[in-house]
Amino acid sequence: MSQFTVTGQFKSRDGYSPFETTIDAENENVAREHVYSQLGSQHGLKRSEIELDEVSA
Repeated sequence: MSQFTVTGQFKSRDGYSPFETTIDAENENVAREHVYSQLGSQHGLKRSEIELDEVSA
């Protein structure tokens, strides 16, 4: 497994909030899915409310 750093922003009460998180995943697509799942669960967001800017190894 590799570590991926995912950056982007998500919709919040005050507009958009930036985020950066590090995920252990097999590839970039799995890392993206994990971030969508994690942020959606923690903040009650839909995928359309999360914008991923960059996924880097």
